[in-house]
Amino acid sequence: MVHNFNAGPSILPATVFEQAAAAIHDFNGTGLSILETGHRTPVFEAVMQEALDLSKELMHLSDSKEVMFLHGGATTQFFQVPMNFLPDNGKAVYLDGGTWGSKAAGEARLYGDANVIASSKDRNYTYIPKGYQIPPDAAYFHLTTNNTVEGTQMWEFPDTNVPVVADMSSDILSRQMDFNRFDFIYAGAQKNIGAAGVCMVVIDKDLLGRTCRKVPGMMDYRKHIENGSMLNTPPVFAVYVCLLTLRWLKELGGVAAIEALNRQKATLLYETLDALPVFIPTVDPADRSHMNAVFVMEDPALEKEFLQLCKAEGMVGIKGHRSVGGFRVSMYNALPLDSVRTLTDLMKHFAQKH
Repeated sequence: MVHNFNAGPSILPATVFEQAAAAIHDFNGTGLSILETGHRTPVFEAVMQEALDLSKELMHLSDSKEVMFLHGGATTQFFQVPMNFLPDNGKAVYLDGGTWGSKAAGEARLYGDANVIASSKDRNYTYIPKGYQIPPDAAYFHLTTNNTVEGTQMWEFPDTNVPVVADMSSDILSRQMDFNRFDFIYAGAQKNIGAAGVCMVVIDKDLLGRTCRKVPGMMDYRKHIENGSMLNTPPVFAVYVCLLTLRWLKELGGVAAIEALNRQKATLLYETLDALPVFIPTVDPADRSHMNAVFVMEDPALEKEFLQLCKAEGMVGIKGHRSVGGFRVSMYNALPLDSVRTLTDLMKHFAQKH
């Protein structure tokens, strides 16, 4: 058996694979593959609408919010957000809690004044910055809720009247929160929502049209909303996999049910790490991510042996990000608790040996 701890593209529910595979051969009895189904046909329009509606339902979004499925992944949002929301004479502020927040701020500077108001770079992004002040005249405040590379997660969010933009690529729909408190949310699908190739975007309609900048049609959120996420040909298969994953999550009991499971997985792994001196978690305990646990070995010389053992036992994706090193265990929604149990048993066995 393979245990998939990849950080992304990541594990999906088995039932989603089965249904998606069947749809490649014959989609809903049409005799056509989902891969060749026209995006402006009623059969796919129903897929898109259900995916949009389910997203709103699972996040309990108010009527002021719109959901879109867009091309380009989350990285495109690094520049599409300031293109739409940062006026030429305005400023945006960013929380630099990791690799992706830093990159997002860098892209925003192409369009105007984008300032980092707090950063944890001083300690290699092993904690979430706190105690910062958000300027009341900022066009928006950008944060990253979970840092996939470094293994930190935000558990508290600032109260502010400034519009809040949240990159939730690696923890969206993994825990309960008031999604309506965010004015703009974006998330690449390939962690918890579906397959790579599409990005979920949630926008408060009050944000639309705030800049005087001329924006290309494909970059204008208003046009995507007007066209129901089908301004041009959408990534049909990726959207369909999102729909299947959203259905799975609803049938499981929604976000509350998956949060309870994710808490179990994270608790088991971190308790094991803390009990075994051979392994050293790198993140401040208060800021540990339930999605991505990052750790190193007390003796770096043992890392290769542990990686080889994991490979031999069918554990995929354990190696840490190249910029951090060590190990990273990603525990997204679809990862079974049994996979974490198998890993922790292996870790205990390894610790006894050394």
